Amino acid sequence: MKLWAISDLHVGYKKNLLAVGELAPHPNDWLVLCGDIGDTLEQVELALRLLNQKFAQLIWVPGNHELWTVPRKTGLRGVARYEALVELCRRHQVLTPEDPFPVWQGDGGAHVLAPLFALYDYSFRPDDVPIAEAVAWAREGKVLCTDEALLQPEPYNHVGEWCAARVAESERRLDEALEEHDLPTVLIAHFPLRQEHAILPNIPRFMVWCGTRLTEQWHQRFNARVVISGHLHIPCTRYVDGVRFEEVSLGYPNQWEARELRQGWLLEDHLRQILPAPSQDAGDPLAGYEFPL
Repeated sequence: MKLWAISDLHVGYKKNLLAVGELAPHPNDWLVLCGDIGDTLEQVELALRLLNQKFAQLIWVPGNHELWTVPRKTGLRGVARYEALVELCRRHQVLTPEDPFPVWQGDGGAHVLAPLFALYDYSFRPDDVPIAEAVAWAREGKVLCTDEALLQPEPYNHVGEWCAARVAESERRLDEALEEHDLPTVLIAHFPLRQEHAILPNIPRFMVWCGTRLTEQWHQRFNARVVISGHLHIPCTRYVDGVRFEEVSLGYPNQWEARELRQGWLLEDHLRQILPAPSQDAGDPLAGYEFPL
């Protein structure tokens, strides 16, 4: 019984949807879905139906794409959108950040699995750039995230306020879990927990939409053995303070197909084994990279 993870399936792309359908069955294993499964509730539901046939249990956290208000004028907004996604997952017996954290009892030993929804607050930026000017700084570098048009924070005033509320709720849940269980954790989120991991060489200023500094020490504070995230579309393994950080994105078709040509990765290789620890990790293609900000 193994724990696997993948994110950023983006099944609105036909090639991605077909590839998900071709994944080999893992009937005894669990799969973590780290967000950006699709842009619409219908796409998310289709992916869940396909993957429920292949895995014993699914765990989901939202990415920014799931939270988009689509259609823009009439779609669900903000918290109402998130709540609809949670309800959709529950109809398919998929665990979410709103459910009790499960205790993994499979290979690799007992761990608390903690699906988290923490968002971002524009605090991933150089220290000399005020948070209030972070988006403008990104735009100076010709970078603007679609979230600025489609991710609505209602009823919160802005996404940073929603992020602060989600961070506080996540910390409360994690504190309770550690009090109840004297076990290591696997932290599961869409956005990277640390700014140093928000590395996108082609669009470095996109880091603004990649997380919050409020989570920088969660791996130590909450006894993590593994931290799983997506969002960056650059799958890799990194280590901080002895904790394994796994970026598990699939990405858009041109991205994973290029990986297939360059590294020999098939789609099945994008499923990252989380527990037990794999004999060989994914490596870090950006080790030593310096931001050209």
